[in-house]
Amino acid sequence: MLKPGLRLAVGVSGGADSVALLRALHQRSSELGLVVHAVHLHHGLRGAEADGDLGFVRALAGELDVPFHEERVDAGAEAERAGESIEEAARRLRYGWFRELMAEGLVEAVATAHTHDDQAETVCGKFLRGAWTEGLSGIHPVVEFPEGRIVRPLLGTTRAEVEVYLKAVGQAWREDSSNRDEAFTRNRIRHELLPMLEGWNPRLREHMAQMAVLARDEEAWWQAEMARLVPQILMRGKPVRGGGRAAGDVLAIDVTRLAGLAPALQRRLLRYAAEQVGAALDFPSTESLRTLALEGRAGQKRELAHGLRAERTPRELRLTVEAISALGATEAVAEYLVLVPGEIAGAGFGVRLRVEVVLPGENQGLDYSGKTAILRNWRPGDRVRLRYSGGPRKVKEVLERMRVTGSSRAIWPVLEIEGRIVWMKGVELEPERWIRVTATDLEAASEDGGSRRSGNGPFE
Repeated sequence: MLKPGLRLAVGVSGGADSVALLRALHQRSSELGLVVHAVHLHHGLRGAEADGDLGFVRALAGELDVPFHEERVDAGAEAERAGESIEEAARRLRYGWFRELMAEGLVEAVATAHTHDDQAETVCGKFLRGAWTEGLSGIHPVVEFPEGRIVRPLLGTTRAEVEVYLKAVGQAWREDSSNRDEAFTRNRIRHELLPMLEGWNPRLREHMAQMAVLARDEEAWWQAEMARLVPQILMRGKPVRGGGRAAGDVLAIDVTRLAGLAPALQRRLLRYAAEQVGAALDFPSTESLRTLALEGRAGQKRELAHGLRAERTPRELRLTVEAISALGATEAVAEYLVLVPGEIAGAGFGVRLRVEVVLPGENQGLDYSGKTAILRNWRPGDRVRLRYSGGPRKVKEVLERMRVTGSSRAIWPVLEIEGRIVWMKGVELEPERWIRVTATDLEAASEDGGSRRSGNGPFE
């Protein structure tokens, strides 16, 4: 991670972790042969408090006599422009600047002060969002970019140990007031969820960090295994008479060979194939493709999120991503209305919704029976509150994160009651105390003779 002669920038926010990392690396720089720089990004948030952080870090760099680099951005404006949360925009801007510093040759690597506690919080957050194994690998000790590398020397150090060290050397630090704002999911995990879970298991953070190591090593093994298997099972284009395959955007999977593999390998290959055509699969979509590949009939099709389309042939499962213009597509879909409680069969969206009133005696005197629910296409400006998310998100942003493209993005259903979106296809929203929405795929119900629920939880 740290080699003699390395020109290393330390990202310093002014908080305890980053100040400790700068002090510790500076203290041992001669021994390790490091050329240490300090860098600070002012995100344009928190006003005078952030100005104070910048001044503090600048003074600390001067006291330690290390080169100092600073930059200012407007994370709030960038979040609005890109349709991201402020956390996401700030992180993207931060790492973008780090990469610029390395590209300019000022430094060869950047060290960030993520700790053992940060690792536990990250793994817990990924688990809550339903991450695959690679997501549970959490924060990686080293991340390689074409411009250089990001290193995390403190991943084995707890936040408590950091503060003990700083007090021992008489070093002050800054407190970020936003770290107490429970509108941010990470803060709720840090201040509420993990302390509660530690009442059940005091070693929870240690176990979360160990899970990250296991997931990271297993993911490295999987990548090598996939490199071996992919050429045997995945094929580009459609077969042509006389042999060979025509070039095209179709990616085909040999279903006979797929059936001979363990379920874990089947899922990996299906997810890999979807990624190659520009889509990302959640667990229900992966299982839907497995069912189509292993039990489906020739001619059966599925249309999933991100514009992904799958077609079963006698020997193959063929994947493509629809990439047509969304202009005018929204006009072709009707709106469907129903009184609550009731059911909506939205043929234009291929979904049936059952809308129920729950907790009628505990809704603070509000009676939502008889209100009108509208199943409609999403519109620019629509916002939803995702479960385990700190605040409302634009539907446009959610679709971008889901990598929904083409006609699927143009026609994506939401359910509105009293001006509030209470259901959105493919995502889990913050549960409403008074309403429950259950979704059934009309095509799946027709083909399977039963119903198949869409979404990730009891409240979709």
